[in-house]
Order: sequence, then C-alpha cells, then structure tokens
Amino acid sequence: MLDVKTDAAERNELIARRHEELSELRKRGIDPFPHSFPRNAFSDEIKDSFQDDADPRDVAIAGRIISLRRMGKASFCHILDSRGRIQVYLRKDELGDEYDLFKLLDIGDIVGVHGFVFRTKMGEVSVHAKKVDLLAKSLRPPPIPKEKTDESGNKVVFDPFSDKELRYRQRYIDLALNSPVKEVFVKRTRIVSGIRRFLDEQGYLEVETPILQPQYGGAFARPFITHHNALDIDLYLRIADELYLKRLIVGGFDGVYEFSKDFRNEGMDRKHNPEFTMLEVYVAYRDYFWMMEMMETMVSRVALEVNGSANVRAGKHTIDLAPPWRRLTMHEAIREHTGIDLKGKSLSEISVLAKKNGIEFSPADGPGKIIDDLFSERVEPQLIQPTIIMDYPVEMSPLAKRHRSEPGLVERFEVIVNGGELCNAFSELNDPIDQRARFEEQMKLRAAGAAEVQPLDEDFLRAMEYGMPPTAGLGVGIDRLTMLLTGQDSIRDVILFPQMKPEG
Repeated sequence: MLDVKTDAAERNELIARRHEELSELRKRGIDPFPHSFPRNAFSDEIKDSFQDDADPRDVAIAGRIISLRRMGKASFCHILDSRGRIQVYLRKDELGDEYDLFKLLDIGDIVGVHGFVFRTKMGEVSVHAKKVDLLAKSLRPPPIPKEKTDESGNKVVFDPFSDKELRYRQRYIDLALNSPVKEVFVKRTRIVSGIRRFLDEQGYLEVETPILQPQYGGAFARPFITHHNALDIDLYLRIADELYLKRLIVGGFDGVYEFSKDFRNEGMDRKHNPEFTMLEVYVAYRDYFWMMEMMETMVSRVALEVNGSANVRAGKHTIDLAPPWRRLTMHEAIREHTGIDLKGKSLSEISVLAKKNGIEFSPADGPGKIIDDLFSERVEPQLIQPTIIMDYPVEMSPLAKRHRSEPGLVERFEVIVNGGELCNAFSELNDPIDQRARFEEQMKLRAAGAAEVQPLDEDFLRAMEYGMPPTAGLGVGIDRLTMLLTGQDSIRDVILFPQMKPEG
C-alpha cells in the first residue's frame, strides 16, 4: 500500500515499475485498455441476493483492484465497483496462463471477472474467477488505505486518503476510494431532482437564462468579466438570474424557476465558492407570506425523500425541518439575542449600540447596513433550528417591495438554519418608479466606492414599465441545502470540483 506521504523517489520508482508491466503486457499481446466489458452484476446485489443452498450463479463483474493477496496456486483480491467491494478468488489450475499474467496486475488496475458466486470457508460471499480481463492498467499507484480487524471484530483503517486539499484537487480518486464521498454527490443529485419534481407538480416552468450578460445584476457582488471578440464588448458572468426571470413574469408566465450556475468574484471560505448553484423561483400573484409556506413544504419534503426523515444532524445538533418554522422579524431577533431594541432608533443611536457590541462599520454606512451587520455577527450564528427572519431595512433590499405596514422596511425574509443563510425571498418590487429611485440611490453608493452594488439596468426598468404583476421570488443556495441534508460543514465537500489555488 502506498502512503500519500511516500517521498517522490519511491513514488517515481513505483510508477516506473507499472510502466514496465504495461510494456510486458503489450509484448504478450494483451491490450491493457480494451473497448468494453459485458458486466451484468454489481457487488451489493450479489452479496444481498446470495443463497447458500442455491445453484452457483454465473456473473460478470468489473471494478478497481483495492487489495491483493498473491499465493502460489491460489490468490485473492478485492475489487471496488460503483456500489461497494467484493472478493475474487483465483486458482492457477483453472486460469492457466491468465493466472501468471495476474502477477503483472497492481492495486488500482481495473479488471473484469467472469465467474460464479460462492461463500468462502471464512464466510465471505465471493466470486470464483473463471476468466479475468484487464480493462485499464493503472499507471499511478492510488493511495489505498489498509484495513484490519481487531480482536473485538472492529474494522480499523490505516493511512486513509483523508488529506482535505489533496482530496479536493484529486476528486476522481477521492470518489474512487471513499464511498461516503460518492454518497454525498448521489444525494445532491436526488435533492435537485426532488426540488424539480416538486416545482413541476406546481405547474411552474423550468427555464434557462443567459450566463454571459451585457450587464449584471440581482445581487450585491463583484462580477467576473470576460471579452467577446466578435462583438468587441465586455460581458459578465452572471451573479444572479433574478432580473431575467422577472422579465419572464412580465412576459406572462405564472411561475418560472431555474437551477443556475452563478459566479461572484469574492473570497472563499467554508460557505463560499466563486462558482456556486442557486435555485431561483418566481410566482405571479403571490407574496412573501405565501413563499414562506412553499419553502417550508419544499425543503421538508425533499429531506424526507433523500434521508427518510425531516430531522438532520449538524455537528452536535439535531435539526427539525418539519414545518412550521419559527418566524421572527429582524428587530425581534436582535432584541431576543442581544437585548437591544433598535426599532425606531436614529442612525446615531444605532451606531452607538453597534459599537458597544463590537460591530465595526464605516462612516458611509447607513442604519440598514449597520443593523444587518449586527444581525449577521451577533444573532445569525445562534439560530440553529430553521428560523424565518423577516422584514429587512429598505436600503439593503433594492429589489424588494416596501412593507405594507412598517415604514423603512421591505417584505423580505431569509431562512437561517445551523447558523447560516439558506435562502432569500421577497415580495418583489413591481413599481417601476420606486425601482428606478432605488437603483439611483444604489448608484450614489457605487459612485462613493461600493464596488458590490449592481449597476442600474435600463432594460429591466423598461420591462417593469410594461407592467409586472404582484410576484413572490425565492433564491435557495443548492450547495448550502446539500450541506445541510448531507451533514457536511464545508461547501467544498458538496461541490465536485471546488475552486483551488494553483498547485505549487
């Protein structure tokens, strides 16, 4: 077994030996990379269906060799397929020359085995090989961990492939060797499928909107910029698809949704990757109260489908996703968790209270920004069970409709769970005059140096001037939802190929 810490010289020696084996195989007329193999069985199904009193069953299995025990006239190996591992038994007197070729195989090689199923004297369901085909010669030794059973019958793993950075960089071998990792991404696909099924049942239309945009918008973020040579113009990778989806509501669709790849030129941490996946949903003639109930129903249903329960584990916490979720206004949440009542306070009063609570801010920050920072730092980490935080300051939500009864606020909610934001939703602003005024206020902030403020979008305003019905909008972070439903604490653990610094 090769430890991931093996020095370069030893690794190069092992790689050189595998190349020599490759040459020897070809000299003997064996194709080390054939075109196909007629597999008809998988490891889990074979072991689950085996019956000792049944006639031997012929199977053709395929997978990667993860252990080898070569002996004189009989040998054993374990192969790993997409559903688990299974032992293979090989006898020299049955395989003939193929048995000698087995000496040229290594851990990591992918093989196909024709044989019959039986149980060994040690009680392990195995495949008795009648023919072995090399399907792909591994030229680089994989970091396969060792396993040993202790005196109590417990399985002990030595030298697991556990280096986080190496696993992210070489996700292909991480998936090949670490079955729990593969399960996370199987669940991710099931989560997306479950959401899609739920929204399709409501009659909403899945759509696609541009990733390359002449003007970005829909969020506070810095964009990635690229250049289109034929048109000789700069384009932006989208930071959100909100403004395009709202154009479709103007166009007469009652409900639209999109699973969108979004890109934000920002820092990276356990909750942020510059490329991420969002679900955005817009439904005409609804408001944020209706959207709260839809969000509860959708997430709890998907949790049941994927995990069989509305309860999920997050570290030491058990989180109950069954509706209804607790609802608090932002002011109520701050008062409950800090003892500070900010409602009706002036900018100077809010500034004093924020400083007393260790919140840093610039002189240009308005009361809404300071309140939002206070909530994010002092309240959000304490919200473990799913909590709907509603009614945000207007200056922090330029695309949300003004609150119907609370001046200075908008009809916006976020779901906070396990100390982090899971979604963001509005009663969408559909007054084009108010929208233009909000954009113009944002432009003042942009001119003052706020680089994350979105630019004014004249075409979007033109669309709104034709008339947009009352609309409820929702954005859900698919990566964060997957983290929650699979018990992962880093976004890199739910993205197949997360962004990394260059090697070396």
